[in-house]
This record gives sequence, C-alpha cells and structure tokens, in this order.
Amino acid sequence: MPDKNFMRRYTLKCGPMGQEGFEIGNISSAAEDALHISFSIEKSDSETANTAKVQIWNLSDRNLKILETRDCIVELNAGYGNHMALILVGEVTSAVTTSDHADRMTELEVVDGRVALRDTVIRVSLNGTVNCKDVYSYIASQMGIPIVSAGDLSYTVLPNGFSFVGTARNGLQKLARCCGHSWSIQNQILQVTWPGRPIGVQGYLLNNDSGLIDVPKRITVSSTSSSDDRNERNGWEVEYFLNGAIGVNDLVMLESSKASGYFRVHKVTMDGDNYEGDWICTAQLLEIRAEPSLDAKAAGKSSGNIRSGDKVKVIRTIEQSGKTKGYQYSGGTFVCWHEVYDVIQAKGDRAVIGIGSTVTAAVKIADLEKV
Repeated sequence: MPDKNFMRRYTLKCGPMGQEGFEIGNISSAAEDALHISFSIEKSDSETANTAKVQIWNLSDRNLKILETRDCIVELNAGYGNHMALILVGEVTSAVTTSDHADRMTELEVVDGRVALRDTVIRVSLNGTVNCKDVYSYIASQMGIPIVSAGDLSYTVLPNGFSFVGTARNGLQKLARCCGHSWSIQNQILQVTWPGRPIGVQGYLLNNDSGLIDVPKRITVSSTSSSDDRNERNGWEVEYFLNGAIGVNDLVMLESSKASGYFRVHKVTMDGDNYEGDWICTAQLLEIRAEPSLDAKAAGKSSGNIRSGDKVKVIRTIEQSGKTKGYQYSGGTFVCWHEVYDVIQAKGDRAVIGIGSTVTAAVKIADLEKV
C-alpha cells in the first residue's frame, strides 16, 4: 500500500435535518487530533435498509443531547490523507452511552433511509399512458431522496394509467415487479438497476497495488431479490483496505493470481477503528448477469419509434356514451371508429393518424402503440 493509505482520517457530522448539529474528526488534515471512533457498516443490494454501528468516545454533553434528537442524521466520511469518501449516511435509531473505564463511550445504531421508508406514504393516481420511469421519479421525490438508475434500464409503459396508495417501500416493490427491476437505498440515494447487473459502466480496479489483501475466496450466494429468477450466483469474497468509493452495485475489475475479471459488488462491510487495527472492507463480488431480454412493451418501443406509414392503435382512451374516444393533440377527444390506424405524419411528439390518406386526428405519439 502507498504511504498515504496509512494516514487514516475521518469526519463525522451529526444533527437533525435543518437544525444545528456538530462535526468531529480530522477536519483539517490527517495529522489533526480526533476523538476515538470505531465503525462497522453493512451494505447490500437488498430492499432491506442498510445498517451500521458507530462507537464514539468522550463526546461532550452538548453533542450527546443532539444525538438524542428525533431522526438525528449521521454522515461519516473516511479514508486516507486527502482521499476520503462518504461511507455512511443514515438516521440514528439508538444512542446508548456507557462508562468505558475512565472514558465515556456512546454507541450509535444507524439505518440508511429509515425515515424515507418508514414515514413516506404514497397516494398517486395517473390517467392515460404512464411510463414507469416517471412513477419512480415521483416516489423518490415524495421520499425526499435522489434517484440513480442504470443507463441501460428500460421501463414498462402502462397504457391504462397507474394508481397506488401505501408505503413508499410497497410502491417501489410494485414498480420493480412490473418492470423486472431491482432497487435499494445506498447512502440515502435510491438505486434502480437490473437484478444482478451493475449500476454503471465505469468500475474500480482491485489488485495488490490498489489495496487487495490476501487471496479471494470462492462463494455461492442465494438470490433474495423477488425480481431475480436465478436462485444462486457465483463469485468471490475479497478483503481490501478501506475504499469507500466502492459501493454496492458498482463494477469491479478484480486482478489476482486466483481470480480475475469483471464483477458486481453484491455486499460490502466496512470496519475500522482510528486508534488500532486496520480499516478493512470485505466485499462479495458476484458474476454479472447477462443483459436482460426485453419485449417491446417493457422497452417502451410502443411510443418511441413511430414513423409515417406505421400501423398503430390508440392506447390512451376513455369510454363516453358507449363509445371509445381518444385524446387529440391540441385538446378534446375523437371517436375511435377503428382499432388500427395509419400514421400519415409523425414529427416530434405529434402524429397525424387516419385511414389511408383520410385524416382522423392529430394525437400525441405517447398515446399510440405500434402494431
């Protein structure tokens, strides 16, 4: 390991959202004195919230009082020298202070996304054609957290609207089943990806020069995702010096005498103590699933590739006076006398449909499905 990796450094911020908090640690540099701290963090690609335990010695009475505030947030950065990364964000669920010989030790239990999953109740009713991507964004906004999606994701288009009342967790589960996706919360960010596939295409090199310790161990992991149709996946368990930049669902290039290749981070634990021992990550790296096979509906093909000359049907309709009616582009409705129409003209998000060269109506392309 380079010398800089032995200059261990951390900063810990605590406080309720929008209120006064505190910050401790090596705030200015690794050489700065800091309170004794230890941490053990567990993260996985499961829909279950990630958890952590953080122990801090000799906090002031003022800071202890802040930790007792309801839904106090903890943000922990750790690394070496000027190379630090965010390794934990979450709400404090328990803060217990006890005597440790002549010192006073406070143990925190922290849950990532606890408030967002516990307190958010979704009430949504969307009419007409609905893209599930928009529903994901709506739920994330209601939870008050950002969303990051894999670049190769496709989304189911629902022709007859979407409605849901319930917790955000159940809403996300419903969407994921509909689209065949997998989701989890990582550092207060909603991640959505394909089951068994990484969130991005850029990865991290993990070898002896970049912190890999010991020899990788072969593992087989049973799937816990309701969207994953493979019961078991193979991979490697590896240990490396703390690198908080490597997170769940990230892509890793593993180089060792026993194993090499590209893998996805399924699970990672981070353990450290700034007074003793090494700062270590233990990760489960699993083989990457093949790209999912998509049908036209899931890929959103119904509304994205419509051109002049195509045959289409109107999928956003209402029933009035015993007649099926579609929505015109500029407002109002028209009677759908036919099940299939010709696309006479298509430009931007607007299409003119009819029979042959006889115009029926101008409509939004999103309201059509190619047949």
